[in-house]
Amino acid sequence: MLSPTRRYLLLVVGTVITLHFIVSFANEDYNHMVSLRRLKEHVLAAPTPGVPPYKVPVPAEYRIAQNYTAPERKASAAIVMLARNSDIDGVVSSMKQVEDRFNKRFRYPYVFLNEELFDDNFKNRVSELTDAGVQFGLIPAEHWNQPAEIDERKASEAREQMVKNRVIYGGSIPYRNMCRYNSGFFYRHELLKPFQYYWRVEPSVTFFCDLEYDPFLYMQDNDKMYGFTVALPEYIATVPTLWDEVRAFMGNESNKGLVVEGNAFDFLTDNGGKNYNLCHFWSNFEIANLDLWRGPAYSAFFEHLDRAGGFYYERWGDAPVHSIGAALFARKEQIHFFDDIGYRHEPYQHCPQGAAHAKGKCWCDPKQNFDNDYYSCKRKFDRIFQ
Repeated sequence: MLSPTRRYLLLVVGTVITLHFIVSFANEDYNHMVSLRRLKEHVLAAPTPGVPPYKVPVPAEYRIAQNYTAPERKASAAIVMLARNSDIDGVVSSMKQVEDRFNKRFRYPYVFLNEELFDDNFKNRVSELTDAGVQFGLIPAEHWNQPAEIDERKASEAREQMVKNRVIYGGSIPYRNMCRYNSGFFYRHELLKPFQYYWRVEPSVTFFCDLEYDPFLYMQDNDKMYGFTVALPEYIATVPTLWDEVRAFMGNESNKGLVVEGNAFDFLTDNGGKNYNLCHFWSNFEIANLDLWRGPAYSAFFEHLDRAGGFYYERWGDAPVHSIGAALFARKEQIHFFDDIGYRHEPYQHCPQGAAHAKGKCWCDPKQNFDNDYYSCKRKFDRIFQ
């Protein structure tokens, strides 16, 4: 039989335990303070002899969980980057901004393409930045390299002349390979075949604003084919005969039905098509429907340009080629200016204005907006809707 003292002690202990459980259920702060996990963290966080305190991890209680759940309704889309292993610092800079501003909420997959195999350092650094899927693709040599049909003597002479004239990338074959690949091959890559839309992102660009809606779904639901943020003229020295080939393509009877009614042709010319005004959408940023490039119209157009050899005999860029293709093979209403996406690719930037700037929490200076520059083609784009 228990003595009175022991009965008293058991009563006290039982009362304390009972009160502990009652207060634990009734008061979250108390429960957090006395939880076993907290006690464990404090034990783990206790100083260890010979170990600097900063090497002890910060307890989880100080962290705010980022429990983003990707929306159930999403487009068939991917974020696409063409990059080399040596571009890794610029790649992670761009990718981190895309994640923070947009993709940590929507979790669209990434597709990285390279004419060489990506190394482990590249793969590890980009994979750490996202909870979305990441794929790494090797570009087929026949899609990347200068075609055998190109007269190398003629192409070499053209490069030498461009170097003398100080044309940017005038002497570079790899740059020409890239422009041709982006113009007519990237959308054929096996890794992109499952997707309907893509967002092209380049290394070392800047995204100024939060994007809290899904631009892919916007494109899908509103029948948009091509989206841009900056429009400007091309250097005439790089495309001296491009418009001649465009006119030849359009003048060919077999191509008559390919150009759509209600297109954006007037964005490209100020005199009814006699001359090219050099305006183009800056394709280092583009969100587009891959069917625009996969379709028979653009396919015929690219094949015509590729046969002409201007990617190597001159220095045709994918920006004017894509822009002309979009202007001819999409209705003007299907080309969308993403006014609310703040973006910079050196040396130009688009900075949203007014309410869009505030809503996106943009950090660019609204006064520094290329749309207002005399060199911008944005006004010519607006003009086609008047």
